[in-house]
Formats: sequence, C-alpha cells, structure tokens
Amino acid sequence: MEDSTAKGLKEARKRRERIAKVKAVIIGVVGIWLFLSVAICWFLAWKMYRLEEKVDYLLDNFTVSGRMEAESKQTVPDTDESTYFNLENSIDESLMDEMDYGVVPAMNQKENMADEDDAHRVYLTFDDGPSGNTSQILDILQKYNLKATFFVIGREGEENEALYKRIVEEGHTLAMHSYSHKYKDLYASMESFVDDFSKIQNYLYKVTGKECLFYRFPGGSSNKVSNTNMSEFITYLNEQGITYFDWNVSSGDATSQAYTPEELVQNVMTDVVRYKTSIVLMHDAETKTSTVQALEPMIQALLGMGAEILPIDENTTVVQHIAALSVEQ
Repeated sequence: MEDSTAKGLKEARKRRERIAKVKAVIIGVVGIWLFLSVAICWFLAWKMYRLEEKVDYLLDNFTVSGRMEAESKQTVPDTDESTYFNLENSIDESLMDEMDYGVVPAMNQKENMADEDDAHRVYLTFDDGPSGNTSQILDILQKYNLKATFFVIGREGEENEALYKRIVEEGHTLAMHSYSHKYKDLYASMESFVDDFSKIQNYLYKVTGKECLFYRFPGGSSNKVSNTNMSEFITYLNEQGITYFDWNVSSGDATSQAYTPEELVQNVMTDVVRYKTSIVLMHDAETKTSTVQALEPMIQALLGMGAEILPIDENTTVVQHIAALSVEQ
C-alpha cells in the first residue's frame, strides 16, 4: 500500500514538473514574442522617421535644384529671363521708396553673370543643421579662417544649443530654415507658417542672444509643394524685415543621386565660375557625411581660383527665385 502511495506521489510530482516546464516554455515564448514585437515596432518607427527625413531632403531640391543642375550644363540664354529665375528685369525705384522694412533687393541674374576678369564672391550655406556634422564643418572652416552661413532648424538639447552658440561665437551667420522643416505643416496655412517662424526666431534668440535677419524656405521660394501661395509668406517676411535667400549654385547633396565628395566639389566649381556672387547650397544634417568630406577640397579649389569666401550679411547680393520686391505689399 505504501509502495503504491509513494509511486502515486512520484508520478504526481513528475506531472507537476512537466506542467511547470510547459508553463516556463510558454512564458518564455510569449516573453520573446513580446520583446520582438516591441523591438520591431521601434525599428519600424525609426525607419519611418528616417524615411520622412529623406523625403524632406529630396523635396528640398526636387522642385528647384533638379532644374538648376540640368540648366547648369546649358549655355545661359542672352536674355533677361531664364526658366530658373523668376526675377524682375530691374528693381522698380518706386518700390524701393515704399519699402520701410530694410529688405535687401534681389539682383537680376543676368547682371550677376561673371566676365572673365570679374571677382567671384562665394557664400557657402548649410541647411538642416545642427548635427554632429556641423561641428566637423565648423572645424574645417576654422582651419582656413573662413566664415559661412548656417540655415538652421529647431533642434533642442544641450549639444545642439552649444552648436548654435558656436556658430555665432566663431563669426558665422546664423540664419533660419524653419523650426519644424515639415512641409505639410509649415506650408499648410499662413497661420502655421507664422507660428513656425516665430518659434524658430524666438528659440534662436533665447539660445544665442542673436537676432536672426535671414531666412531660407525649405524647398526654396519657388517650391511646388506648398499648399499656400508663396507670395503670402514672402510678404510676411518683408513685413518682418527679414531677407530670404535661395541659391544659384547647388552641390547636389540633397538630390536623389548619391554624389561622391569629388562630384559634389565638381558640381559647385562648374557653376561658381559663372557668377560674380554665388550662393552655394549644401546641407549639414546627420546623414551628410559626403558634404563634410567634400568641404576641404572645395575650399581649396575656391581659394585656388581666387574666390572670396564670405558669410551672408546685409551687404550680400540677394539671390531669390521669386524676388521679394516683385511681391505686392
């Protein structure tokens, strides 16, 4: 009888052990499944974020820079108009008299075409920072004792705020490129644009104590993705005394084509020789390592041709795809 009882207890114990093992396996499988599910969700969210960034970068140059790159390989027409620049043939002096905002007039691009003996002024501009690449770019500029212009977006945190301050402290021009850089939000309405503009202007002043006077529209003033007529935004900037800059030379670092550093340099040098004043479009976002690698040889090539490299200021010849003074006040 005792043997039978002991045997029953032993079998019961083994059954409990088997059940415990099954439970452990089930719990382990469920735990792994939950962990993998969370990891996959985080991975997909990260991929979506990076994809959205890439879409923004492509939009930056898709509507304007793509046309410019094609046109840079063509002979500039001997006319006051081109398919790229939608500027007035001359600045109306009566408009100048009416302007109380101190906005600098845009120059007609035909007047900006360089003859063989003309000096070249080159303004290196960087959009979409700050990032880790910004510090490397600042190091290179410091090495050559040169100043550039940084059209920044809103990025909070101590590291980014230190970069905003460094840009100002080292004598570069700190300029605005919107706070969010989200096309669908920024250009949704006049109200959303004003809110975004005020946010980036106030934020940069709070961080650096510097009043920013220059702006660059994400995608440029002639972009085709805005839901609102760009002239409304241009009018607003005019009223705020803000001069906005587009560009007439593109490195190509925001296009769908993955240029090598050598090709980025070549893209810039091919066009810089055409103009007395060149506003060069580049980017210092986190993914733009090729731009960092291209910067030093680009500087060497520009200095080698005798170009003067300057930061944008109130005396800079303004390059705008849609001239601010052509927009009714």
